[in-house]
Amino acid sequence: MKVMLILPPSKFVLKDKLGITSIPLGLAYLASFIERDNHKIRIVDSATLRYKIQDVKEEIERFNPEIIGVTATTSSIYDAYEVAKIAKEVNPGVKVVMGGPHVSFTAEETLKECPFVDIVVRGEGEETFRELVGYFESSRGDISSLKEIRGIAFRNNGKIIQTEPRPFIKNLDNIPFPAYHLLPMEKYSLEGKRFAAIMTSRGCPFSCIFCSSSQLFGKIWRARSPENVIEEIKLLKDKYGVREIEFLDDTFTLNKKRAKRICDLLIKEDLGVSWSCSSRVDTIDESLIEKLKKAGCHTIYLGIESGSQEILNIISKGITLTQAERAINLIKKVNLNTFGSFIIGIPGETVKTIKKTIDFAKKLSPSFAQFTICTPYPGTKLFEIAKEKGWLLTKDWSKYTILDQVMKIPGMITINLNRWLLKAYLSFYLRPKFIIEQLKRKNFLFFVTKKVFRGVLEYVGVKE
Repeated sequence: MKVMLILPPSKFVLKDKLGITSIPLGLAYLASFIERDNHKIRIVDSATLRYKIQDVKEEIERFNPEIIGVTATTSSIYDAYEVAKIAKEVNPGVKVVMGGPHVSFTAEETLKECPFVDIVVRGEGEETFRELVGYFESSRGDISSLKEIRGIAFRNNGKIIQTEPRPFIKNLDNIPFPAYHLLPMEKYSLEGKRFAAIMTSRGCPFSCIFCSSSQLFGKIWRARSPENVIEEIKLLKDKYGVREIEFLDDTFTLNKKRAKRICDLLIKEDLGVSWSCSSRVDTIDESLIEKLKKAGCHTIYLGIESGSQEILNIISKGITLTQAERAINLIKKVNLNTFGSFIIGIPGETVKTIKKTIDFAKKLSPSFAQFTICTPYPGTKLFEIAKEKGWLLTKDWSKYTILDQVMKIPGMITINLNRWLLKAYLSFYLRPKFIIEQLKRKNFLFFVTKKVFRGVLEYVGVKE
């Protein structure tokens, strides 16, 4: 069958200001899965190709697919709806399948909101989508037996039916590498280097109330073998000239022994790639950090979230301020970059705790700090709490950007969080100590930081 997979045209302030786009891994994995069955596939990465909706329409007209798969985050869901609409305008008989984190948790609502979507894929999508494509290949449009396919939602005689959840893939090594050959690989770059992102594990055993990862990919952590990971890196380097990699795992260092094994193989193969990864402050130690650096790591992303232990407990982060400080200091000692993430506007927050977070960020002084407004995304425990208590200010999903306030904060009804977000960025990045330190280290992140800083200021300024 002819299958087109589309990342919709959408706007996001940091992407627009940085000029950086990332490989749509979800679509690339879907493509590699169904390629096994000899289907003809096209991936349209609208963000990287800088497509507008008319460009997508023309692509659909040229390729004339029988099935269109569309992915979307919460803030870009209306853009995905627009793609579904124009797909049906081009060919009313095309099957439109939508997947991704947002629709996984709002399947019924999605089908009600957008009449142009035929099927929603919930959760991990590779096996489900492959089965769907095979189903339509054999039935050529009949939907009477869709209820036999696990992990989907669809309409039947005016009713919305959700089938039972599909079990997660146990052995991730069985998943073929993403279909990089279907993507404009020459367009993914960071600071002049060919860039790619890799997912080496799925699932998260932690319970942060603002994150849906453990719901989307399960609470049981599943990991690819180090050898399998290295093979993908070698492919990216040798075939596509990739020299910069971001490991997208929620916690790359969750299993220290495995992380070290990946590092040992990188060192042994001498691949010459530099990379970054995400960690938790309670899953790293000095020996691991040293190994990461030796293997080419230059930046570690840490979700610190708050400078108040009370707030950390509210969000079930499971870390302490002492652990955060220790982790940052250890990483600095080994001379790696630190990327600290902080959230303001968490329920239970006060002006005092927001100030604590800003002050804590300055005290830790990571190489880069990201400040965001607490956003209750569908699929998170926080969303359920906010909905139950009437805290949601809007269900206009386009405003769920992490830079807009979409939730009331008890006791802080009159507080403008955009002003505090602006204050956080100004307070952190305009410190002479920060600027001097980055210039001394000739830190490439400093130049990225300037772009991000300007973009956030412009965005928040508009809100002001």
